[in-house]
Amino acid sequence: MRSERPRELRVERLTSAEIAEAISAGARTAILPLGAIEQHGPHLPLSVDSDHADALALRIAHRLGAALVLPTVKVGYSPHHLGFPGTLSVRPSTLEAICLDYCGSLAAHGFTRVVLFSGHIGNYPIMRDFEPRLAAALPLALQVIVYKDSAAILDAWRKSAESVAGLGSHVGGHADVAETSVMLVLHPEKVRVERAAAGYLGTVDEEFLQRVFVEGIDAVSPNGVLGDPAGSSKAIGHAALDAVTDLVVAYATAHGA
Repeated sequence: MRSERPRELRVERLTSAEIAEAISAGARTAILPLGAIEQHGPHLPLSVDSDHADALALRIAHRLGAALVLPTVKVGYSPHHLGFPGTLSVRPSTLEAICLDYCGSLAAHGFTRVVLFSGHIGNYPIMRDFEPRLAAALPLALQVIVYKDSAAILDAWRKSAESVAGLGSHVGGHADVAETSVMLVLHPEKVRVERAAAGYLGTVDEEFLQRVFVEGIDAVSPNGVLGDPAGSSKAIGHAALDAVTDLVVAYATAHGA
């Protein structure tokens, strides 16, 4: 006996008729993930943040229920990574316009909520800035819920690495033990394990992040890593994915989704 095919939630893999049916059946929430195409040290590909956002969006949609997943905005705000070849970056106004256009496209189709989050920490200051403008520009019938707490995500990564392997100190927020572990779960074939190396190992706080945004990652970490990927494992990756999913789901639920 064949098992039933898992229900597809990604709009780009559905037909228009299937999406209309899903909306009629109550799928009125859309998940909008943001990512980035930027360097992630010598051992991870530039797709890390977008791969992460893809996976989190599906998890969030399944947990919330009655939700569909929009295509990830793969290029984000990454000027602080432009010192490394291949990194792409859009202006804050461009990222805001893309999010506005995505959400605006949904307004006439029967969606009533959009949950917006990022797999790239560098997008969060931009999201916090444009949230009120986004809400003001869209029809009142479409609620936009923007998850904004990047500090909580970093803390969740630290707690995940610490609880699984006692490696919370290896989390620096970029190509570290958490992100490397997530990629070992999602795309192990993309991880160059033999090239993994520690980068900046100092304190990562708001003051440090402001310095990075001004001076660039290469000014503080020549190899582009913040933290240490040593000790990465699928167990840490699963814990980190679960923890961040919990954060976004709890926020979206508390704010109406």
